[in-house]
Amino acid sequence: MTQNIYDDDTFFEGYSRLGRSITGLDGAPEWPALQALLPDLHDRRVLDLGCGFGWFCRWARQAGAAHVQGIDVSEKMLARAIATTSDAAIVYDRADMEGLDLSASSFDLVYSSLAFHYVADLDRLMAQVYGALVAGGRLVFSVEHPIFTAPSHPGWSEHESGHRTWPVDGYLDEGPRSTDWLAKGVIKQHRTLATYLNMLIGCGFALVHVEEWGPTAAQIASQPAWADERQRPPFLLVAAERPVHSPA
Repeated sequence: MTQNIYDDDTFFEGYSRLGRSITGLDGAPEWPALQALLPDLHDRRVLDLGCGFGWFCRWARQAGAAHVQGIDVSEKMLARAIATTSDAAIVYDRADMEGLDLSASSFDLVYSSLAFHYVADLDRLMAQVYGALVAGGRLVFSVEHPIFTAPSHPGWSEHESGHRTWPVDGYLDEGPRSTDWLAKGVIKQHRTLATYLNMLIGCGFALVHVEEWGPTAAQIASQPAWADERQRPPFLLVAAERPVHSPA
């Protein structure tokens, strides 16, 4: 089962104070780049894996989606999402992505923001996502960049400020890494960039866009502290599609 760190009181309290938790998508500096990867959502069926507070679910409905399903393992996150959503076309379900079973050809878009790096059996989940997409359907996701999931030495910590200066540690040694971020012992799954991309190709996806995200000059001008993120990309953004003529 995925580590449910978001229901830890200390973690949840700290996470709730982050800019992206308070102001939503606009508080996530990578959101404009992710948004650019999304297809037209008019009358589309959307799945948000690791939906958290439901910010993207609500945005997708405003963008014209016909139905949106948000899935998360955290009771605390879902309670906040439900409390701030009043739309019968948005459904929230508690589920662990490790054992998720998705109905075939049931979504036009599967979206996930900073959640897949918590999933140990990501190969299985990606296969489920591929099967759940209609022909021509798209997967758009972000994960913490492998440069940041690689370090694991004692005392390593992560800060919202983005000032992180540790060396990469065992980049090619994939697997769980324990970090201290908002709480002690947060487990993230380290994978190389090649592993993410080859996993998608192996499932049958066609890659549409791959981006090692960093802030733009305009973003740095408004938030000078983000300049440090130009030294090494904090996020990996990927868009992939299930080909129209693809095997079942």
